[in-house]
Parts: sequence; C-alpha cells; structure tokens
Amino acid sequence: MKPFIGVQELRNDLRAKKYSAVELAHFYLDCISELNDSINCFITVDADRCLDRAAAADRHLAESDPQPLCGIPIAHKDLFCTAGLRTTCASNMLGSFIAPYDSTVVKQIAEAGAVTLGKTNMDEFAMGSSNETSWFGVVRNPWNLSRVPGGSSGGAAASVSSGMTPLATGSDTGGSIRQPASLCGITGLKPTYGRVSRFGMIAFASSLDQGGPLAHSASDVYELLAAMEGHDPQDSTSADIGKTVLPESDRSFVIGYPESLFDDLDKNIAACIERARQQFEALGHRIEVVELPHIDAAIAAYYVLSSAEASTNLARYDGVRYGHRTDVSEDLLDMYCRSRTEGFGLEVKRRILTGTYSLSVGYFDAYYLKAQKIRRLVRDGFLSAFESVDMILAPVTPNTAFEINSLKADPVEMYKQDLYTIPVSLAGLPALALPCGFVDDLPVGMQLIGPHFAEGEVLAGGMAFQGETDWHEHHPSLESASTS
Repeated sequence: MKPFIGVQELRNDLRAKKYSAVELAHFYLDCISELNDSINCFITVDADRCLDRAAAADRHLAESDPQPLCGIPIAHKDLFCTAGLRTTCASNMLGSFIAPYDSTVVKQIAEAGAVTLGKTNMDEFAMGSSNETSWFGVVRNPWNLSRVPGGSSGGAAASVSSGMTPLATGSDTGGSIRQPASLCGITGLKPTYGRVSRFGMIAFASSLDQGGPLAHSASDVYELLAAMEGHDPQDSTSADIGKTVLPESDRSFVIGYPESLFDDLDKNIAACIERARQQFEALGHRIEVVELPHIDAAIAAYYVLSSAEASTNLARYDGVRYGHRTDVSEDLLDMYCRSRTEGFGLEVKRRILTGTYSLSVGYFDAYYLKAQKIRRLVRDGFLSAFESVDMILAPVTPNTAFEINSLKADPVEMYKQDLYTIPVSLAGLPALALPCGFVDDLPVGMQLIGPHFAEGEVLAGGMAFQGETDWHEHHPSLESASTS
C-alpha cells in the first residue's frame, strides 16, 4: 500500500481483494501516528471505531453490490457533529462536547460506506485564514512546516496533502475550502449554497456556510460530493435540485477571464494561471475577458455580514446548557462573562464584537444593510458575466503559503488573504480550487467559478485540466520539509 491513491484505485483494489478495508484503515492510522505530531492535522483520532467500521466494510465488500465509498477512509472537519465522538470546533468553548447525533454530511458519507478516521483541526469556529486560531495549536503546511496550510479547513487540507487520508470534508464560508486546498496543493470544492446540508454543521455565518469535499483530484472530489449532496428536510436552506451530473466529456466551454483581478496579483502566481489559461485553450475551450464590478468592496461587506451572523450564532454559548463553564463566578452575569471570556479565543471575540457593533441601534443601516446591498451587487456582477461564459477562471490566493505568525498581529492583512474567494461566497456560487503550478517550491492554485448549481461543469473543467497536467500528482516529501 502507498499514500496518495485515488478513490477509483482504492475501490478497485478493495473489490479485487488486494487488501482488506481493515488493512487499509491500519495503513492510514499508521500514517497519522507517524506524521500528525509534526503537522497537527487531527484533533481526535477514532482508531477503535474506525477499525470496527472497516471490518463491517469488509463484510459489505463480500456482497454483490457494496456502497460506492465502501471501505475508503475519510477525515471530517471538526465542526461536523459526530455521535459519540467529540466535536470541538477547535475551541476551548466546545473542548469536551460530544454530540448525540451525526450531522447529515457525516451520516450520508457513512451510508456511502466510507470509514471515519477522525476529526481534523481548523481555525476556531472556522474563523481564520491560516489555521493559527485553533485552541489545539497551529497546523503546519506539509510542503514547508514553517508555513501555514491556510484556513479554516487547514487540518483537512493538510491531512489530504500529507497522505494521512485520501478524502476529507471541509466547510467554506469565505474561502475555507479553496484557500487551504490551494496552499496545500490539493483539490477542493465549495458547492453552491444549499447543495450540501448544513444540519449538524456548527454554524459560523448561516447565510454563507457550506460544506464541501477535499481530495487529490477533481474526480475524487466528484465522488465525495455525490455522497455529501442532496436535499435535506432538516435544513430549511437545503436545495431540492437533484444530484450533480457531469456534462458530456467532449463539451467545450467558454471560460471567463477577469483580467482586472490579476492587476495586483503576484506576477509568479499570475504566470501559473496564465499557463493554465493557455492549457484550456489548447483543450479547445474559448477564453473571453469578463468584468466583475464591485469586487473591491466584497471583503468589507463580508466581514460585516459574517461577523454579524457569528455574533448571533455564538450567543448560545453561555456556559449554561453546553460548552465551557467557568469554575469560579460571583453571580449569573459573572458566570456568563467569565465562561465566554475563557471559552473563546481572540479572533472569535474580535468578530463577535464587530458583529454586535454592526447590528446595534444607530449602526445597523450604516453597516449591515449597506453590506447586504453590496452583496447583491457582487452577485449581480457574476450573474451578468455568466450570461456570456460558462465558468470563470480566477486566482484563489494573493500569495503562496505564508510564514506562521507573520500575519497574526495584523488582522486586516490576514483578512486580505480572502480577496479572491469572498466574492464567490457572497454570491453563493460553486467554485473548484485545483493546483496549477509552483512558486519557490510551494503550490499555487486556481479556481473555476460556475453559475449556481453548475458543479458538474466546473468539475468537468477541472477533470479536463487534470487529464492533461500533473500538478495534482505532486506530493510533499515530509522528510525534506523545512522548518527553518
């Protein structure tokens, strides 16, 4: 057995009995045991139940029609509730919380036969772009251990990139799947808002949060998406739209190229994406320049809206029903104050305060309502562009993975890391991040952005690109990863 094997090969090997699901689970658990101390991808490893489920998968594999992901290991971002296994959101506030039920995503993936390895590290309550805000410590980038993996799904992305798991779930509110996928050299999809159920996914910003898959390739992402997606009556925002369908393999696309987004982009990253553009042209797709107005205002609008929703969603963590409760308090109000002060980290507190301020009397119209209007303008700009193109090719990040602690003291500069991902989130669109080159031995990613519920088209575009390139087949060598 070897790491970095794709879903189709794993499926074929398991059904051909080259190895058992139990042996495969042992292999990945051994990888986690060997590598996790240096990268810090996993908060919780569920070894015993993982092996029990793998044994059950072996029994299913002996049947004539096993589930599509039967016996294939997976890791879940630690904001998806898992029955009997703690779900922390990487926060002291939920450090010992064990949900009594599975989230819909976890349940559906289990029903597809996948075997859960454990829960991955993340920015606290999914608030961050570097995976440095976790109560359980910084996650390191497998390509260079002195660099960040991106956030907030940094643990999920790094676990796939390092070979600790072939598949992982993540969530994307303002770029939290795409940005770490790009910085770690893997493939990740932010689905259309409503494509994947949010039931049992601990909320950050409810109008933006969306679960999605992370894997080595677009084809593996498609396999995992098929297990995750679908209408869920327990989620009022869940779309009853049917399953993702790939278009005909010989279909040519019109791909939008927003030249204005490249004006301030690092020239080496821009060169990688320019080569990708040329590759798409060589494959027979047509490139058309498009304009995306109002993009410059997207970051400000996003942090007003997402922080306002975070302020509301996190109000429930008061130390009464569940979550951290202080050991010492003078009265009820003091207990609330101490519990929340001790339970939340600095970045979460910053966003709660920002959100509460923007929702307060006298500032609601000036900030929150204005941000909602900007959100509509950003969305309308994309819809206008999609009248003439099938998808849009764009950068994911303004730079490659940056040094740990280099931006931690400058929140505004950290927020700018989401410059290219936030507009897509505000518009609720699907976008696929996939590797397209290297700069100074660090991965560079691009994103294919589609109209609402066009996951099939962007995945097909990604598959076509990866069929002609091998960037997604490059993997880090941890023996040579530098910490200097």
